[in-house]
Amino acid sequence: MLSCKEASRLISQSLDRQLTVRERLSLRFHLLLCDMCVTFRRQLGLIRVAVRRYKTQIENNENIVLSEPVKVRIDAAMLEHAKASDGD
Repeated sequence: MLSCKEASRLISQSLDRQLTVRERLSLRFHLLLCDMCVTFRRQLGLIRVAVRRYKTQIENNENIVLSEPVKVRIDAAMLEHAKASDGD
């Protein structure tokens, strides 16, 4: 059985990649028994939706303009964060 730490890692990873059949089954079983991880999954989904909406609002706002170097730094930071998260 997965621990909550392992389940939360799989929940997070499932947003970025397709889980293996074994991972999906293990996670489903864990979620049947753990209300806290179900809540975590729901909250993570809500955060993702909110960030996407906010990103869309910012992209459509003509008053907010980021310079190209700033965009590059943000992209690099996000990529670095994703790589670090994969190593956990």
